[in-house]
Amino acid sequence: MSSRESLFGELISEFIGSLILIFIGAGSVATLVLNGHAYTIWDLGLIWGFGVTMAIYITGAVSGTHINPAVTITLAVYRGFPWKKVLPYIIAQIAGCFSGAAIVFGLYGPGFLNYEKTMGIVRGSMESVSTAGIFTTYPQSYLSNMQALIVEIAITALLLMVIFAIGDEKNANAPKGKYAPFAAILVGITIAIIGGSFGSLTGFAMNPARDFGPKLFLSFAGWGSIGLPGPNNYFWVPIVGPIIGALAGGFLYEYGIRKYIPGVQEQQEQKQIANG
Repeated sequence: MSSRESLFGELISEFIGSLILIFIGAGSVATLVLNGHAYTIWDLGLIWGFGVTMAIYITGAVSGTHINPAVTITLAVYRGFPWKKVLPYIIAQIAGCFSGAAIVFGLYGPGFLNYEKTMGIVRGSMESVSTAGIFTTYPQSYLSNMQALIVEIAITALLLMVIFAIGDEKNANAPKGKYAPFAAILVGITIAIIGGSFGSLTGFAMNPARDFGPKLFLSFAGWGSIGLPGPNNYFWVPIVGPIIGALAGGFLYEYGIRKYIPGVQEQQEQKQIANG
């Protein structure tokens, strides 16, 4: 297989994985909002988390299932992921999330019309944030953009620390061998825990594509500025926050934890000596 064919397969994988994320996650929120089913924040966290787990099992063997620009960038910075693949991966991730939102909108189309009619909501008005939030994230009204940014930085940092720890071959506690498939479940549980703890503040985006892709769809589907740039120009927060948080989480794991795993520092010193 040529490198071009390999990259194409990876991009298809990232597209499908990102689509699955929104298909499952936004579908659960649509059930809550449009049909009035009683979900707790923990329930929603679990569904989003295991949507990621499902995506990993389906696409992980091809692309590693980044499905998150913040993960892709951080892997390039700390783990040698090729920089030439970063932008193509991000485009595929955004396209997948956009498409996932479009599919959910299509399947729940009559539900949106019924809800808007029943509640007297005009799509594109400030009141339509309640339906736009099915696809994307908005902060609590008492949070400023900067406060929401800090939340996104903190929770994404934790997520990346877990991802790095799980994928670290030097970490004795990471699942390996016959237990390696459990790594996907641990990632899903981590997302659920973060959602259950802090999801009510900002919607726990932690993923620029997961937020921007659906916001882009909303801007074409009648929500207009509620999608982009969003109330109070919020759109940039779930883009910048997760990237900063991911880089911070990667740094904390690499230099606060991994560096002190027995044997790692000695290997690094020997490599430095060998390189002159």
